[in-house]
Amino acid sequence: ITPKKSEKKIEMQSSKKIVAVTSCPAGIAHTYMAAEGLMKAGKELGVKISVEKQGALGTEDQLKEKEIEDADVVILAVNRNIEMDRFVGKKLYQVKANEAIKDGKKLILDALDNATVFGAKGSKVGNGKITLGKSESKAVGHIMAGLSYMVPMVIASGIILSIANIFAFQKNELGQIVNWGFDRSTNFGFLMAKMFEIGQIGFKLMIPLFAGFIANSMAGRPAIAAAMIGAYIANDATYLGTQTGGGFISAILVAFLSGYLVNLLKKIKWPKVIQPLLGIMILPLISVFLITMIVTFMIGKPIANLMDTLYTTLTFLNDNYTGMPILIGAIIGAMIGFDFGGPVNKTALIFGAAVFTDTVAKYGIQGANFVPGTAAQAAISVAPLGIWLSSRLFKSKFTKQEHISAASAFGMGIVGVTEGAIPFVASNPLQMITASVIGGAVAGGLAGATGCKFYGGIGSPIGTFIGYIEQPVPFITWIGCTLAGIITTALIIGFWREKIVEESETLEEVLA
Repeated sequence: ITPKKSEKKIEMQSSKKIVAVTSCPAGIAHTYMAAEGLMKAGKELGVKISVEKQGALGTEDQLKEKEIEDADVVILAVNRNIEMDRFVGKKLYQVKANEAIKDGKKLILDALDNATVFGAKGSKVGNGKITLGKSESKAVGHIMAGLSYMVPMVIASGIILSIANIFAFQKNELGQIVNWGFDRSTNFGFLMAKMFEIGQIGFKLMIPLFAGFIANSMAGRPAIAAAMIGAYIANDATYLGTQTGGGFISAILVAFLSGYLVNLLKKIKWPKVIQPLLGIMILPLISVFLITMIVTFMIGKPIANLMDTLYTTLTFLNDNYTGMPILIGAIIGAMIGFDFGGPVNKTALIFGAAVFTDTVAKYGIQGANFVPGTAAQAAISVAPLGIWLSSRLFKSKFTKQEHISAASAFGMGIVGVTEGAIPFVASNPLQMITASVIGGAVAGGLAGATGCKFYGGIGSPIGTFIGYIEQPVPFITWIGCTLAGIITTALIIGFWREKIVEESETLEEVLA
C-alpha cells in the first residue's frame, strides 16, 4: 500500500511533546474517556503526551511545570471552566471532551496545526476560561460547573437517605407499605432516623452549593457567599413564610444575580488602601447584603409560590388523571436519553430529585411525588445497555472496536451511568439519539404507568436488588420497565444499522 500524505504528516509530528487536560462537569465519565482517547491516540501516533484529569476525585496526574514548559502544544478537552494561568505563552488548543472521545488522533493533529498562543492577540480569557474561535452558551457552562460540585453531595446524601429509608417502612404480608416511620426506642431505629435526617440535610445543602459554584464560575470566589446564602434562604420555607422553597429555579436566578453583581462591583475603582480586602471582605459583604435583600423582599416569595403551585398541580394531575404519570414519565425518560449526561439529561435528574425532596418536605414521605425521579432512574441506563444488547443481537453490524466499546458501555450502564453510550453517539448521532430518546420514554412511561416508586439505589435493572424500589410485583416490575426501554433501543439501533464490511475496517487498520 502506497504511503499517504496523512501518514507522512504523522511521522513528522512524532517527535512532538503534548500536555493535555480533560474535565467534565460531573467528573465521572467524559473526563476519563477523553483522557483514554488522547493517551491511546498519542501512542498510535508516537507522540509523547501527558494527560491531567480533573474529575470527581480532584486533579489526577497533575501536569508538572517542566512538562508544560517543554510541551509544543497544550490540549484542553474540557466541558467546564478550568484554571488557565499556568498556560500563558503556550500554544493552546481547546475543544469539548467529546472530541477526544470521538477521534483523539484527529484532535492531536489538529492541535499541532491550529493551536494559538494563549495570551496573544486574538485569544480571550474570562475567569479561567479561554475562548478560541466559535463560542458557546456561557450560561450553560456556568450551570454545568455548578452541577459538577453538586453531584458528589447528591450521590452521598441520596445513598444515606435510601439506606435509612429502607428500615422506615412497615409492610404487610403482601409486601405492601402500610406505615412509615422509625422506632426511636431502639438503638438501631434511632441510628436510622438520624441517618435519614443527615440525608435530608445533604439534599437541603445541595441547592446552595449548586448556586455557589455557578456564581464562582461567573465571578470567582467573592461571589460564593452571596449565592450560597441567597439560595439557602430562597429555599427555606420558614424564613420566607411560604409552603415550600423556590427550588432550583430560585438557586439559578440567585446564582446569576450574585455573579453579575460581583462582576459589576469589580469594575469600580476602589481605593488602593482597601483593595487587599476586596476579595475576602468588601465584595462578599456588599453582595451578601444586596442579594439577601433581593431574595427577602422581591423574588423569594413569588418563586416559592410558583414552585408550590407546580408541585401541587403535579400531585393533583397524578392523583386524578390516569394517563398523567405515563406522560410525565415518558417526557422525563426522553430527556434522560437525549444528550447522554449533558444539560438536558441533568435537568431531568435535578427536576426529579427536586420534586421528590420538596414534596417529601411538604407532604411527608407517603405524600411525596415519585413520578419524575422514578422515571429518570428507569431511563438512565437505557442507552448504554441498549447499545450492548444490540451489539449482541446484531453482531455483524458492529466493528471489532465497537464490540469492545459495547462491553465498556455495559459496565457503565449496569451501574446507571448514561455516558457509556458517548463513543457510539459520536459516530452515529441521529441513530443513537433517536433510539435513546424512544427507549428512555418507554422505560420512563412504564415506570409511571405501573406506579413504581424509586426511593434510592442504582438506576438500572439491578436497582431492584441494590436500593429500595416500591413496585406492584417485587423485583419483577422494575426489571420489566427498564428492560422494555433497553430492548426498544437495541432493536432500533440494530435495524437502523447496516452490515459492517470487514475489508474496509482492515484497510483502515493498516493505514492507521
